[in-house]
Amino acid sequence: MKRSKLPADIFLIHAHQDRDSVHKLYQRLLRDGMHVWLDVEDLQPGQDWQNEIRNALLKSDVVIVCLTKQFDAKKGYRHEELKLALEKSKLLPDDEVFIIPVRLEACDMPDSLGHLHRVDLFEEGGYKKLLRALRKLTAMK
Repeated sequence: MKRSKLPADIFLIHAHQDRDSVHKLYQRLLRDGMHVWLDVEDLQPGQDWQNEIRNALLKSDVVIVCLTKQFDAKKGYRHEELKLALEKSKLLPDDEVFIIPVRLEACDMPDSLGHLHRVDLFEEGGYKKLLRALRKLTAMK
């Protein structure tokens, strides 16, 4: 399947400690027809990884912030990604959804995302809710 024919550009922000569960989400979204960017899948050897991540995030239609207890536990580039996503969201119309907080487990939300409604993937129907929102967003693009 050619990626250019997929309906949306979705960027996943996550803690590297959560790589396995985020990769499962990535694969599930791909199976459901979404175009998802994930560093471990899309970065190529020799690329300037910070530049590539920045470009992918800025070009994305939606950013999913994958939240777990590990997300705020340590420093990491994910915090820079989140800052960049929040900056981009400020440039968009107030009613446009750009960042979707997705909790992979019961955990606190970062203060910077407290104004946004989240979806909990660990609850029944959580993934369906996320997919419905993504499909609605892609239909508008």
